[in-house]
Amino acid sequence: MEWSYCGKIDYHKINQQVTIKGWIKKNRKLGSLLFLDVADRYGLVQVVVKEDNKYFNEAFNATKESVVEISGTVSTRKNVNHKIPNGDIEIELETFKVLSSSLPTPMIVNDVTDALEEVRLKYRYLDLRRPIIRDKIIFRSKLNNAIRSYLLSREFIEIETPILSKATPEGARDYVVPTRVKANNFYALPQSPQIYKQLLMLAGMNRYFQIARCFRDEDLRADRQPEFTQLDLEMSFCDEKMIMTIVEQMFAKVFEQTLNVKLNVPFPIMSYDVAMNDYGSDKPDLRFELKLHDGKAYFKNTQFNVIKQALLNKKGLKYILVPNVLLEHKQIEMLRKYAKDNKAYDLMYLTYENNHYDGSAKKIEADIINRIFQEHKLIKGTLLLIADSINVVNQALGAVRNALGNILNLKKNNEYCFVWIVDWPLFEYDEEKKSYQAAHHPFTSPTIDTLNNFDTNMTQAKARAYDIVLNGYEIGGGSIRITDKEIQNRMFKAIGLGPSEIQSKFGFLLNAFQFGVPPHGGIALGLDRLVMLLTNSENIRDVIAFPKNSHGIDLMMQTPSEINEKDLDVLFLKINKK
Repeated sequence: MEWSYCGKIDYHKINQQVTIKGWIKKNRKLGSLLFLDVADRYGLVQVVVKEDNKYFNEAFNATKESVVEISGTVSTRKNVNHKIPNGDIEIELETFKVLSSSLPTPMIVNDVTDALEEVRLKYRYLDLRRPIIRDKIIFRSKLNNAIRSYLLSREFIEIETPILSKATPEGARDYVVPTRVKANNFYALPQSPQIYKQLLMLAGMNRYFQIARCFRDEDLRADRQPEFTQLDLEMSFCDEKMIMTIVEQMFAKVFEQTLNVKLNVPFPIMSYDVAMNDYGSDKPDLRFELKLHDGKAYFKNTQFNVIKQALLNKKGLKYILVPNVLLEHKQIEMLRKYAKDNKAYDLMYLTYENNHYDGSAKKIEADIINRIFQEHKLIKGTLLLIADSINVVNQALGAVRNALGNILNLKKNNEYCFVWIVDWPLFEYDEEKKSYQAAHHPFTSPTIDTLNNFDTNMTQAKARAYDIVLNGYEIGGGSIRITDKEIQNRMFKAIGLGPSEIQSKFGFLLNAFQFGVPPHGGIALGLDRLVMLLTNSENIRDVIAFPKNSHGIDLMMQTPSEINEKDLDVLFLKINKK
């Protein structure tokens, strides 16, 4: 029997008989009439049942979220509901059948719900029925298809790479998988398809892409999951500009197709050093200004002790000037907490209006304060300062700047500010391990001018790497790869890998490099995070069909879970019961 989707029935079907199948969302009796709201993926339609209809009592007793099949005639609705597209019509019920009845649900299954996130994740299949969540998952599907369509049109080949792979150092802990095939040996789930896509370039595939599942055992947060999806790209015979152009043109096409938004391309390019010095972040949100300013020139003769001592000890001193706003005490205290959480001793501040000022830094000499405001052409505002090591100053003021964007409502939804961050350090120092590690991954090529001494002058070594940032979030990163066996060996040694470890982990890659490897590079873009931003979601879990919670637990499936001893024996494993 033919039937129609609830949300697709409109005035074109007036006086026609239709059959719908969907979930009961509302059930209300008004006088001699019963009204049902029935919904499916496409929307909702109102059904009216007259008291003399033989199905009246059955329909009245049907519980919310029960699946029903209803036939009837479409008619004009007297009281139009302007909140839904087909709010001008309704269906006069003729036949009614419950296909599957529902128990009372543990949460309100609507855009506005009474459920905490724990309940929503436990009953995720109900949460996915909520239009606000359902539409995000549908948008994600459209985005994926638009990306595929664009890349295929540019002669990229979609290739799937293995999930059961080899443990390699890529910046996070691996998830490992035991096997009965070989005692005391393990697969690892891929943190990315990095090595495979490089081998595909060696194999002559030229342009590869994949919407890839990746796995990282690391601390979680609102924009991170233990398993995630990324758009993976790799190109042969390319340079940074070629890759950046492909990505920019892809975004321009995809944004226009899915959001009806026209992007300005090319995107701006900013060096890592400028990003850190001006914004205190390697992923600056450019929707608002509030740059970090160096304050040393103003304070070189100050007697204000905190700043004087900091300058004598060659510390950094920077400030943010909030124009025309006198921040309130509550807001200041919140910002001080952000500064302290980011390793600063404290955040100094003062409010200034018409040469009068107050705050924790009010004992700073008047001529210094007046000069700062005059040179910024302000008669009113709030000054925020931090004196500490330059890294702490940048990090803490960067966090304060980001918080100000929220406090002052400077971050506008549906405004998309992209920026490329380039000229990255090749290495970063790991305080825990007391050694240098690859800032991106160990396959990133040093810049041409640091190629000769990147492994002996590691603090100055730069990478042929590029990150793409959107509204203060890193949504992707890539690099031109090392394709010379000797340089790759030097890179491995620089991050502390010995000959046997290099051979056991990467011998196959170094061997492959002996058989003609083209120059190549690529990028990986985080699709979960991108969808989160484009749907204005508060956290990444809202755009993943079946996510883990903030502790990496799947509350619906109750995983991770125990495995019985018999199965463990097959895998040559024993539980260490502490």
